[in-house]
Amino acid sequence: MKMSWFRAFPPLYPLQMNDAANKIKKSRVNVRRPDVMERVAAEVAIHFHSTVVEKLRDKGGKMTVGNTTLLLAEQFGFCYGVERAIDLAYASRKVFPDNRIFLIGEIIHNPEVNRQLREMGIISLPWMELTAGYDELTEDDVVIVPAFGAPTRFMDKVEERGCYVVDTTCGDVMKVWRRVRGYAKDGVTSIIHGKSNHEETLATSSRALGENGDGHFLVVLTTTDVDYLCKYIRNGGNKAEFLAYFIDHYSDGFDPEVHLQRVGLANQTTMLQSETEEIQRRIRKAITDRDGDDTAFQVFDTICGATQERQDALFEMLKKPMDLLLVVGGYNSSNTAHLVEIAEPELPTFFIRDASCIQSLQEIVHYDLHHREEKTSDYSKLFSADRPVTVGITAGASCPNNLIEETILKIFELRGIDREALANL
Repeated sequence: MKMSWFRAFPPLYPLQMNDAANKIKKSRVNVRRPDVMERVAAEVAIHFHSTVVEKLRDKGGKMTVGNTTLLLAEQFGFCYGVERAIDLAYASRKVFPDNRIFLIGEIIHNPEVNRQLREMGIISLPWMELTAGYDELTEDDVVIVPAFGAPTRFMDKVEERGCYVVDTTCGDVMKVWRRVRGYAKDGVTSIIHGKSNHEETLATSSRALGENGDGHFLVVLTTTDVDYLCKYIRNGGNKAEFLAYFIDHYSDGFDPEVHLQRVGLANQTTMLQSETEEIQRRIRKAITDRDGDDTAFQVFDTICGATQERQDALFEMLKKPMDLLLVVGGYNSSNTAHLVEIAEPELPTFFIRDASCIQSLQEIVHYDLHHREEKTSDYSKLFSADRPVTVGITAGASCPNNLIEETILKIFELRGIDREALANL
Protein backbone atom coordinates (compact mmCIF):
# COMPACT_ATOMS: atom_id res chain seq x y z
CA MET A 1 0.00 0.00 0.00
CA LYS A 2 2.52 2.56 1.14
CA MET A 3 5.17 1.54 -1.39
CA SER A 4 3.07 2.81 -4.31
CA TRP A 5 3.04 6.24 -2.68
CA PHE A 6 6.82 6.16 -2.21
CA ARG A 7 7.39 5.46 -5.90
CA ALA A 8 5.09 8.30 -6.98
CA PHE A 9 6.22 10.78 -4.34
CA PRO A 10 9.73 10.17 -2.96
CA PRO A 11 9.88 11.08 0.75
CA LEU A 12 11.37 14.39 1.76
CA TYR A 13 13.13 12.83 4.76
CA PRO A 14 14.75 9.45 5.55
CA LEU A 15 12.31 6.83 6.86
CA GLN A 16 13.31 3.94 9.08
CA MET A 17 10.06 2.39 10.22
CA ASN A 18 11.59 0.74 13.29
CA ASP A 19 13.34 3.86 14.52
CA ALA A 20 11.31 5.80 17.10
CA ALA A 21 12.97 9.13 16.36
CA ASN A 22 12.32 8.85 12.64
CA LYS A 23 8.74 7.79 13.34
CA ILE A 24 8.13 11.25 14.76
CA LYS A 25 9.90 12.86 11.81
CA LYS A 26 7.84 10.95 9.25
CA SER A 27 4.55 11.77 11.00
CA ARG A 28 4.53 15.37 9.75
CA VAL A 29 3.84 15.22 6.04
CA ASN A 30 4.13 18.06 3.54
CA VAL A 31 1.57 17.32 0.83
CA ARG A 32 1.93 20.70 -0.89
CA ARG A 33 3.83 19.36 -3.88
CA PRO A 34 3.43 21.41 -7.10
CA ASP A 35 2.16 18.46 -9.13
CA VAL A 36 -0.38 17.58 -6.45
CA MET A 37 -1.58 21.14 -5.83
CA GLU A 38 -2.21 21.71 -9.55
CA ARG A 39 -4.70 18.85 -9.53
CA VAL A 40 -6.14 19.97 -6.21
CA ALA A 41 -6.75 23.51 -7.48
CA ALA A 42 -8.74 22.19 -10.42
CA GLU A 43 -10.89 19.94 -8.23
CA VAL A 44 -11.51 22.60 -5.58
CA ALA A 45 -12.54 25.05 -8.30
CA ILE A 46 -15.09 22.59 -9.64
CA HIS A 47 -16.59 22.11 -6.19
CA PHE A 48 -16.54 25.64 -4.81
CA HIS A 49 -15.83 28.26 -7.52
CA SER A 50 -18.54 30.63 -8.77
CA THR A 51 -18.53 32.67 -11.98
CA VAL A 52 -21.62 34.57 -10.79
CA VAL A 53 -19.86 35.70 -7.61
CA GLU A 54 -16.77 36.75 -9.56
CA LYS A 55 -18.94 38.69 -12.01
CA LEU A 56 -20.66 40.45 -9.12
CA ARG A 57 -17.27 41.33 -7.62
CA ASP A 58 -16.26 42.88 -10.94
CA LYS A 59 -19.40 45.01 -10.84
CA GLY A 60 -18.40 46.44 -7.46
CA GLY A 61 -20.66 44.12 -5.49
CA LYS A 62 -23.92 45.46 -6.91
CA MET A 63 -26.29 44.03 -9.49
CA THR A 64 -29.71 45.37 -10.46
CA VAL A 65 -32.10 43.50 -12.71
CA GLY A 66 -35.51 45.09 -13.14
CA ASN A 67 -36.65 46.17 -9.71
CA THR A 68 -34.37 43.75 -7.86
CA THR A 69 -31.00 44.93 -6.51
CA LEU A 70 -28.48 42.63 -4.91
CA LEU A 71 -25.56 43.90 -2.83
CA LEU A 72 -22.56 41.78 -1.90
CA ALA A 73 -20.21 42.73 0.93
CA GLU A 74 -16.72 43.77 -0.16
CA GLN A 75 -15.15 41.00 1.97
CA PHE A 76 -16.91 37.68 2.43
CA GLY A 77 -16.47 33.93 2.20
CA PHE A 78 -13.34 31.82 2.23
CA CYS A 79 -10.25 33.29 3.87
CA TYR A 80 -6.70 32.16 3.16
CA GLY A 81 -6.58 29.86 6.18
CA VAL A 82 -9.76 28.08 5.13
CA GLU A 83 -8.61 27.75 1.52
CA ARG A 84 -5.31 26.31 2.71
CA ALA A 85 -7.03 23.79 5.01
CA ILE A 86 -9.30 22.57 2.21
CA ASP A 87 -6.41 22.37 -0.25
CA LEU A 88 -4.38 20.27 2.18
CA ALA A 89 -7.31 17.94 2.85
CA TYR A 90 -7.84 17.39 -0.88
CA ALA A 91 -4.08 16.95 -1.37
CA SER A 92 -4.02 14.28 1.33
CA ARG A 93 -6.30 12.09 -0.72
CA LYS A 94 -4.16 12.66 -3.84
CA VAL A 95 -0.93 11.78 -2.05
CA PHE A 96 -2.43 8.87 -0.09
CA PRO A 97 -4.96 7.36 -2.53
CA ASP A 98 -5.08 3.97 -0.79
CA ASN A 99 -4.55 4.83 2.88
CA ARG A 100 -7.26 5.36 5.44
CA ILE A 101 -7.58 9.09 6.06
CA PHE A 102 -9.10 10.50 9.23
CA LEU A 103 -10.01 14.05 10.22
CA ILE A 104 -10.22 15.28 13.81
CA GLY A 105 -13.76 16.70 13.86
CA GLU A 106 -14.56 18.99 10.91
CA ILE A 107 -12.05 20.68 8.63
CA ILE A 108 -14.05 23.94 8.92
CA HIS A 109 -17.58 24.82 10.02
CA ASN A 110 -19.42 24.33 6.76
CA PRO A 111 -21.65 21.31 6.02
CA GLU A 112 -21.06 21.39 2.25
CA VAL A 113 -17.27 21.35 2.55
CA ASN A 114 -17.35 18.54 5.10
CA ARG A 115 -19.75 16.56 2.90
CA GLN A 116 -17.29 16.75 0.03
CA LEU A 117 -14.55 15.35 2.25
CA ARG A 118 -16.75 12.48 3.39
CA GLU A 119 -17.43 11.62 -0.25
CA MET A 120 -13.65 11.42 -0.72
CA GLY A 121 -13.55 8.75 1.99
CA ILE A 122 -12.15 11.01 4.71
CA ILE A 123 -13.50 9.78 8.05
CA SER A 124 -14.33 12.17 10.88
CA LEU A 125 -13.01 11.33 14.34
CA PRO A 126 -14.59 12.70 17.56
CA TRP A 127 -13.08 16.01 18.67
CA MET A 128 -14.57 16.57 22.14
CA GLU A 129 -13.05 13.48 23.75
CA LEU A 130 -10.41 10.91 22.91
CA THR A 131 -12.33 7.74 22.14
CA ALA A 132 -11.31 4.13 21.58
CA GLY A 133 -11.18 4.88 17.87
CA TYR A 134 -7.89 6.73 18.36
CA ASP A 135 -6.32 3.58 19.81
CA GLU A 136 -7.19 1.75 16.58
CA LEU A 137 -5.14 4.10 14.40
CA THR A 138 -2.11 2.57 12.71
CA GLU A 139 1.15 3.74 11.13
CA ASP A 140 -0.44 3.46 7.70
CA ASP A 141 -3.24 5.89 8.60
CA VAL A 142 -3.31 9.60 7.79
CA VAL A 143 -4.78 12.05 10.29
CA ILE A 144 -5.76 15.57 9.22
CA VAL A 145 -5.71 18.28 11.89
CA PRO A 146 -8.46 20.85 11.15
CA ALA A 147 -8.06 24.58 10.67
CA PHE A 148 -9.00 25.15 14.33
CA GLY A 149 -6.14 22.95 15.51
CA ALA A 150 -6.55 20.19 18.10
CA PRO A 151 -5.78 19.89 21.83
CA THR A 152 -2.33 18.63 22.72
CA ARG A 153 -3.62 15.35 24.11
CA PHE A 154 -5.10 14.52 20.69
CA MET A 155 -1.83 15.35 18.98
CA ASP A 156 0.11 13.27 21.50
CA LYS A 157 -2.16 10.29 20.89
CA VAL A 158 -1.87 10.53 17.08
CA GLU A 159 1.91 10.80 17.35
CA GLU A 160 1.98 7.86 19.73
CA ARG A 161 0.10 5.79 17.13
CA GLY A 162 2.71 6.74 14.53
CA CYS A 163 0.23 8.08 11.96
CA TYR A 164 1.04 10.41 9.11
CA VAL A 165 -0.14 13.90 10.13
CA VAL A 166 -1.37 16.59 7.75
CA ASP A 167 -1.68 19.72 9.87
CA THR A 168 -3.99 22.40 8.44
CA THR A 169 -4.06 24.57 11.59
CA CYS A 170 -4.52 28.23 10.67
CA GLY A 171 -1.46 30.42 11.17
CA ASP A 172 -3.52 32.96 13.12
CA VAL A 173 -4.54 30.26 15.58
CA MET A 174 -0.93 29.22 16.07
CA LYS A 175 -0.04 32.85 16.87
CA VAL A 176 -2.49 32.66 19.77
CA TRP A 177 -0.87 29.42 20.92
CA ARG A 178 2.55 31.07 20.99
CA ARG A 179 1.10 33.90 23.05
CA VAL A 180 -0.53 31.70 25.70
CA ARG A 181 2.54 29.47 25.92
CA GLY A 182 4.52 32.62 26.60
CA TYR A 183 2.09 33.60 29.33
CA ALA A 184 2.49 30.17 30.96
CA LYS A 185 6.28 30.38 30.79
CA ASP A 186 6.18 33.76 32.57
CA GLY A 187 3.75 32.59 35.25
CA VAL A 188 0.87 34.61 33.77
CA THR A 189 -2.66 33.14 33.70
CA SER A 190 -4.35 33.19 30.28
CA ILE A 191 -7.80 34.74 30.20
CA ILE A 192 -9.24 33.37 26.96
CA HIS A 193 -12.18 35.16 25.38
CA GLY A 194 -14.03 32.45 23.50
CA LYS A 195 -16.57 29.66 23.53
CA SER A 196 -15.29 27.00 25.91
CA ASN A 197 -16.73 24.14 23.84
CA HIS A 198 -15.38 25.43 20.51
CA GLU A 199 -12.62 23.38 18.86
CA GLU A 200 -10.25 26.34 18.67
CA THR A 201 -10.71 27.38 22.29
CA LEU A 202 -10.18 23.81 23.48
CA ALA A 203 -6.96 23.66 21.46
CA THR A 204 -5.79 27.04 22.78
CA SER A 205 -6.63 26.13 26.38
CA SER A 206 -4.40 23.06 26.15
CA ARG A 207 -1.48 25.24 24.98
CA ALA A 208 -2.12 27.68 27.82
CA LEU A 209 -0.90 24.98 30.20
CA GLY A 210 2.58 25.61 28.81
CA GLU A 211 5.39 23.27 27.93
CA ASN A 212 5.60 21.93 31.48
CA GLY A 213 1.85 21.63 32.00
CA ASP A 214 1.87 23.95 35.01
CA GLY A 215 0.20 26.97 33.39
CA HIS A 216 -3.36 28.11 34.03
CA PHE A 217 -6.28 29.53 32.08
CA LEU A 218 -9.82 30.82 32.51
CA VAL A 219 -12.31 31.01 29.62
CA VAL A 220 -14.81 33.89 29.52
CA LEU A 221 -17.47 34.47 26.88
CA THR A 222 -19.84 37.31 27.80
CA THR A 223 -19.38 40.71 29.37
CA THR A 224 -21.39 39.31 32.30
CA ASP A 225 -18.66 36.72 32.79
CA VAL A 226 -16.04 39.47 32.61
CA ASP A 227 -17.86 41.68 35.12
CA TYR A 228 -18.01 38.76 37.57
CA LEU A 229 -14.28 38.17 37.02
CA CYS A 230 -13.44 41.86 37.44
CA LYS A 231 -15.39 42.10 40.67
CA TYR A 232 -13.32 39.24 42.08
CA ILE A 233 -10.08 40.80 40.86
CA ARG A 234 -10.94 44.06 42.64
CA ASN A 235 -12.46 42.80 45.85
CA GLY A 236 -11.76 39.09 46.21
CA GLY A 237 -14.71 37.00 47.33
CA ASN A 238 -15.98 33.52 47.87
CA LYS A 239 -13.59 31.18 46.05
CA ALA A 240 -16.06 28.28 45.98
CA GLU A 241 -18.73 30.46 44.39
CA PHE A 242 -16.25 31.73 41.80
CA LEU A 243 -15.23 28.21 40.83
CA ALA A 244 -18.86 27.13 40.67
CA TYR A 245 -19.71 30.06 38.37
CA PHE A 246 -16.92 29.18 35.93
CA ILE A 247 -17.11 25.41 36.36
CA ASP A 248 -15.44 23.49 33.49
CA HIS A 249 -14.04 26.77 32.13
CA TYR A 250 -10.66 26.76 33.88
CA SER A 251 -7.52 24.66 34.21
CA ASP A 252 -7.07 21.91 36.77
CA GLY A 253 -5.92 23.34 40.08
CA PHE A 254 -7.02 26.87 39.20
CA ASP A 255 -7.17 29.05 42.33
CA PRO A 256 -8.59 32.55 41.79
CA GLU A 257 -6.78 33.83 44.88
CA VAL A 258 -3.45 32.85 43.34
CA HIS A 259 -3.89 32.73 39.59
CA LEU A 260 -5.55 36.11 39.05
CA GLN A 261 -2.57 38.06 40.32
CA ARG A 262 -1.03 38.30 36.85
CA VAL A 263 -3.20 37.76 33.80
CA GLY A 264 -2.86 37.95 30.04
CA LEU A 265 -5.73 38.16 27.58
CA ALA A 266 -6.02 36.14 24.38
CA ASN A 267 -9.04 35.17 22.36
CA GLN A 268 -10.60 32.74 19.98
CA THR A 269 -9.64 34.29 16.66
CA THR A 270 -13.21 34.53 15.36
CA MET A 271 -14.74 36.61 18.16
CA LEU A 272 -16.38 40.00 17.71
CA GLN A 273 -13.63 42.63 17.68
CA SER A 274 -15.60 45.31 19.53
CA GLU A 275 -16.53 42.87 22.29
CA THR A 276 -12.93 41.72 22.69
CA GLU A 277 -11.76 45.33 22.98
CA GLU A 278 -14.38 46.01 25.66
CA ILE A 279 -13.24 42.94 27.60
CA GLN A 280 -9.65 44.19 27.41
CA ARG A 281 -10.73 47.56 28.77
CA ARG A 282 -12.69 46.11 31.69
CA ILE A 283 -10.00 43.68 32.83
CA ARG A 284 -7.27 46.31 32.52
CA LYS A 285 -9.38 48.70 34.63
CA ALA A 286 -9.96 46.03 37.29
CA ILE A 287 -6.24 45.26 37.55
CA THR A 288 -5.44 48.98 37.76
CA ASP A 289 -8.07 49.52 40.47
CA ARG A 290 -6.54 46.68 42.50
CA ASP A 291 -2.84 47.41 41.98
CA GLY A 292 -2.67 51.10 41.14
CA ASP A 293 -1.30 50.33 37.66
CA ASP A 294 -1.78 47.77 34.88
CA THR A 295 1.62 46.07 34.93
CA ALA A 296 0.01 42.76 35.99
CA PHE A 297 -2.11 42.78 32.81
CA GLN A 298 -0.89 41.74 29.37
CA VAL A 299 -2.79 41.81 26.10
CA PHE A 300 -2.09 40.88 22.52
CA ASP A 301 -4.55 41.34 19.66
CA THR A 302 -5.35 37.82 18.46
CA ILE A 303 -8.44 38.49 16.34
CA CYS A 304 -8.02 36.91 12.91
CA GLY A 305 -7.40 39.49 10.20
CA ALA A 306 -9.92 37.90 7.85
CA THR A 307 -12.56 37.88 10.58
CA GLN A 308 -11.99 41.58 11.16
CA GLU A 309 -12.09 42.35 7.42
CA ARG A 310 -15.49 40.68 7.09
CA GLN A 311 -16.84 42.51 10.11
CA ASP A 312 -15.53 45.86 8.82
CA ALA A 313 -16.98 45.20 5.36
CA LEU A 314 -20.37 44.50 6.90
CA PHE A 315 -20.30 47.73 8.90
CA GLU A 316 -19.68 49.58 5.61
CA MET A 317 -22.42 47.66 3.86
CA LEU A 318 -24.92 48.56 6.58
CA LYS A 319 -24.54 52.22 5.62
CA LYS A 320 -26.41 51.43 2.39
CA PRO A 321 -30.21 51.10 2.24
CA MET A 322 -31.31 47.45 2.18
CA ASP A 323 -34.58 45.66 2.79
CA LEU A 324 -32.93 42.68 4.37
CA LEU A 325 -29.63 40.88 4.77
CA LEU A 326 -28.87 37.21 4.20
CA VAL A 327 -25.83 35.81 6.03
CA VAL A 328 -24.76 32.50 4.50
CA GLY A 329 -22.76 29.89 6.38
CA GLY A 330 -22.70 26.92 8.73
CA TYR A 331 -24.80 27.36 11.84
CA ASN A 332 -21.87 26.32 14.06
CA SER A 333 -19.55 28.91 12.50
CA SER A 334 -18.52 31.44 15.14
CA ASN A 335 -17.30 34.14 12.75
CA THR A 336 -20.52 33.86 10.70
CA ALA A 337 -22.68 34.15 13.81
CA HIS A 338 -20.92 37.39 14.73
CA LEU A 339 -21.85 38.87 11.35
CA VAL A 340 -25.47 38.11 12.20
CA GLU A 341 -25.07 39.79 15.59
CA ILE A 342 -23.70 42.93 13.94
CA ALA A 343 -26.53 43.22 11.43
CA GLU A 344 -29.59 42.17 13.45
CA PRO A 345 -30.06 45.52 15.25
CA GLU A 346 -29.97 47.37 11.92
CA LEU A 347 -32.36 45.49 9.61
CA PRO A 348 -34.12 42.14 9.10
CA THR A 349 -31.28 39.59 9.04
CA PHE A 350 -31.52 35.90 8.24
CA PHE A 351 -28.76 33.40 9.01
CA ILE A 352 -29.16 30.71 6.34
CA ARG A 353 -27.18 27.55 5.68
CA ASP A 354 -27.66 27.70 1.90
CA ALA A 355 -30.16 28.61 -0.84
CA SER A 356 -32.51 25.78 0.12
CA CYS A 357 -33.41 27.79 3.22
CA ILE A 358 -35.27 30.27 0.98
CA GLN A 359 -38.12 27.83 0.59
CA SER A 360 -40.85 29.76 -1.18
CA LEU A 361 -42.16 33.18 -2.03
CA GLN A 362 -43.02 33.70 1.62
CA GLU A 363 -40.85 31.51 3.84
CA ILE A 364 -37.22 31.78 4.91
CA VAL A 365 -35.79 29.04 7.11
CA HIS A 366 -33.01 30.47 9.24
CA TYR A 367 -31.06 29.95 12.43
CA ASP A 368 -32.16 31.91 15.49
CA LEU A 369 -29.01 32.69 17.49
CA HIS A 370 -30.96 33.66 20.59
CA HIS A 371 -32.96 30.43 20.86
CA ARG A 372 -30.27 28.33 19.16
CA GLU A 373 -32.69 26.68 16.80
CA GLU A 374 -33.77 26.77 13.20
CA LYS A 375 -37.07 28.53 12.56
CA THR A 376 -39.23 29.67 9.66
CA SER A 377 -40.13 33.33 9.19
CA ASP A 378 -42.51 35.02 6.79
CA TYR A 379 -40.94 37.74 4.71
CA SER A 380 -43.47 38.09 1.92
CA LYS A 381 -42.43 41.57 0.83
CA LEU A 382 -39.07 40.23 -0.34
CA PHE A 383 -40.79 38.31 -3.10
CA SER A 384 -43.61 40.68 -3.95
CA ALA A 385 -42.90 41.24 -7.63
CA ASP A 386 -44.61 44.62 -7.77
CA ARG A 387 -42.25 46.47 -5.44
CA PRO A 388 -38.52 47.22 -5.68
CA VAL A 389 -36.35 45.31 -3.22
CA THR A 390 -32.69 45.47 -2.22
CA VAL A 391 -31.12 42.36 -0.73
CA GLY A 392 -27.71 42.26 0.89
CA ILE A 393 -25.59 39.13 1.12
CA THR A 394 -22.50 38.35 3.14
CA ALA A 395 -20.89 35.14 4.32
CA GLY A 396 -18.47 33.94 6.94
CA ALA A 397 -14.90 32.85 6.28
CA SER A 398 -15.92 29.19 6.00
CA CYS A 399 -18.57 29.63 3.30
CA PRO A 400 -17.66 28.61 -0.30
CA ASN A 401 -18.61 30.78 -3.25
CA ASN A 402 -20.82 28.13 -4.84
CA LEU A 403 -23.24 28.42 -1.90
CA ILE A 404 -23.28 32.20 -2.26
CA GLU A 405 -23.97 31.83 -5.99
CA GLU A 406 -26.92 29.52 -5.40
CA THR A 407 -28.35 32.05 -2.93
CA ILE A 408 -28.00 34.86 -5.46
CA LEU A 409 -29.66 32.82 -8.20
CA LYS A 410 -32.50 31.73 -5.90
CA ILE A 411 -33.31 35.33 -5.01
CA PHE A 412 -33.45 36.42 -8.63
CA GLU A 413 -35.46 33.35 -9.67
CA LEU A 414 -38.08 34.04 -7.02
CA ARG A 415 -38.23 37.57 -8.38
CA GLY A 416 -39.03 36.19 -11.83
CA ILE A 417 -35.52 36.47 -13.32
CA ASP A 418 -34.09 33.22 -14.72
CA ARG A 419 -30.50 32.05 -14.71
CA GLU A 420 -29.99 32.55 -18.43
CA ALA A 421 -30.83 36.24 -18.13
CA LEU A 422 -28.22 36.62 -15.39
CA ALA A 423 -25.59 34.78 -17.44
CA ASN A 424 -25.80 37.45 -20.14
CA LEU A 425 -25.28 40.38 -17.77
